[in-house]
Amino acid sequence: MLSRKLFLKGSLVASASIGSMAHAAQLQRVSTLSAGEVASDEAFWQSIRAQYITGKLINLNNGGVNPQPQPVRDAYMHNYLLCNDTPSYSMWRELDKQREPLRKRLAELLGVSELELAFNRNTTEGLNSIIFGLDLKAGDEVVLSNFDYPNIENAWKQRAKRDGIKLNYVDLQMPATDDDAVVQQYADAITPRTKLVHITHMMNWTGHVMPVRRIADIAHAKGCEVMVDGSHSFAHLIYTIPQLGADYYATSCHKWLGAPFGTGLMYIRQDKIQKVWALLSAPIPDADNIGKFECLGTRSFAAEMTISTALDYYDTLGAERKLARLRYLKNYWVEKLQAKPGFKLYSSLQPQHGAAIATFGIEGLEAYEIESKLAQANIHTSIVKHGNVNGVRISPNLYTSLAELDSLVKVVGEMEK
Repeated sequence: MLSRKLFLKGSLVASASIGSMAHAAQLQRVSTLSAGEVASDEAFWQSIRAQYITGKLINLNNGGVNPQPQPVRDAYMHNYLLCNDTPSYSMWRELDKQREPLRKRLAELLGVSELELAFNRNTTEGLNSIIFGLDLKAGDEVVLSNFDYPNIENAWKQRAKRDGIKLNYVDLQMPATDDDAVVQQYADAITPRTKLVHITHMMNWTGHVMPVRRIADIAHAKGCEVMVDGSHSFAHLIYTIPQLGADYYATSCHKWLGAPFGTGLMYIRQDKIQKVWALLSAPIPDADNIGKFECLGTRSFAAEMTISTALDYYDTLGAERKLARLRYLKNYWVEKLQAKPGFKLYSSLQPQHGAAIATFGIEGLEAYEIESKLAQANIHTSIVKHGNVNGVRISPNLYTSLAELDSLVKVVGEMEK
């Protein structure tokens, strides 16, 4: 059995050549500082930046998928090479022995039982497994919003088309900062036939953080179940699943946790596992065991087991430090632009309503025009043309430098002129 200690040893040895000792010294230096103080300590964050691959593009579309820091890349390559040495033995008899310890670590981080977590490839797969596995019949109703993720909305539309369920939409306008009004909108959308309320914790379009627990409490009081899309909030915000009040939840580990691409997890409250049918080849599709959702056939064991190294990196950095820096980066560029004529912000600077992600537009310009002008300056962003939003999403990451954000500010300032 290849031990976890050996995994970490391989990662640390490889990362020593790119300044991990300097990073360790920086961690020691800031150990007595508050997260808020560290957020603006550029020497510390330069030691983080050194562990990422930064190319000719300024990557401000980390909301799509996060790159991995050097220790995670090293661990993944180590695991991948191991899998290529007699794959059927190395994957199923060696590497897979790390699965249950890893499941336990993730369960502890999310405040749930390891009996309630299943590994999969991403949020879409996890939520689709639940959406298509639930016993819903014609006439049953589901509440969702106009700002939920398209892949998930499409899954609900397919159930509506095939099975005759009814979708009740909450019509949000961004930024939706009046929590009382938002909660009331969801409450008004619930009818006696509503079975489930779907809530996106952090909207991919604008980074807006929803009052999930307040909505969940109302839904439960009205006899409804609650599903939460945690794609952008996991390892970005700080919370546990019970704090959200979710009966069902899924997320992607390759977003803000920085694990290898194609890694994710799904949560189903233990007393509800049996009622969700497994979609693939589980021997007992209506079993009460979460393992029925992991009958996926051959998949990337190397990627899945490297989630543990991403967790090590996240723990060493510290959740509070990470969140404080992400908010600092967003505020840095927004505050330089928000007073300029024509600048329109579709996201909130209030801590309870966001973190790293913000979306902006410019009066008189279409989203694609803004994105195109930024691309000409080698700044990579994401177009958002959805609902009342007509702009570009900016999602920096821990390795993003202030100089890169200054480049963004300069180009946008020229557009406004």
